[in-house]
Amino acid sequence: MSLMERGVQPITALAWTSNTGTCPKDFIMISLTEDGMAANFTRSFGMKSGYYLCYSKDLAGGMVVSDIQLISDKDSIPHGYCYIAEHLEPKATVSKKKRVCVRIVPVGSVDTAVLEIKLTAKSKMMLQHHTYVGDIHGYVLWCRKGYFSSPAPQAKPRSVSLDLRGLSLEQPSAPQPLRPSNPPPPMPHNKLKNVSHEGHSLNLYLPPLSAALDGVPFSLHPNFCFTLNSQINNICIKSLHDIENEYNYTFVMEESAAKRTRPSLPAWGTPSAQ
Repeated sequence: MSLMERGVQPITALAWTSNTGTCPKDFIMISLTEDGMAANFTRSFGMKSGYYLCYSKDLAGGMVVSDIQLISDKDSIPHGYCYIAEHLEPKATVSKKKRVCVRIVPVGSVDTAVLEIKLTAKSKMMLQHHTYVGDIHGYVLWCRKGYFSSPAPQAKPRSVSLDLRGLSLEQPSAPQPLRPSNPPPPMPHNKLKNVSHEGHSLNLYLPPLSAALDGVPFSLHPNFCFTLNSQINNICIKSLHDIENEYNYTFVMEESAAKRTRPSLPAWGTPSAQ
């Protein structure tokens, strides 16, 4: 059975913590190794206080741990990696001789990530299906990588509108006629002006002299109204017969030009008449 079928979630963060009291929410503290030893990383011999390794699998941040490395204080941190966080008691510190660094990437950018981390106290003990990361302060750090399945997004609940709440199955309402969602505004009769010219009647729509548009009154200049009325009065409506007579063209000049013969040129070497 694959890891995706078992629903194993990836690790999203690693951190150091002093105890369960300082361990952040949604983090799991590793208190024991796989061979039954206390996983307390003490700084030196005879010291009671120390720190533990903890991890989180909370995918709320949208990030996962794709790789883990151990580096010494003389090595530079690899590109794309960062040191893990420290959630410690006051005046408590973590040894910097060897440090844990992780690579954190967006959950949608990779298919494989770190699924498990484990500690052993005996370096000779081998963990199956786990990758050796390195030795750190007398412990051995192991990780397990594999494929993971992202949780399916859950649909947000929708609130029932007031119109649906008002519906009643006992008294069904009569069906309403279909109406266009965006009907054109009706044309007011007082804005239609009938203009008569040479026996022809035209209905022209003229804008009102004053109208409110977003709180700003709109009006036409008197000179513009006079010019518009004079142009309407000078409109000449022509019939189809008038247009054909006015623009009738017989193409006589083109036909005469096409019938002309080209003058013949004398042949080369033939003397011309004196």
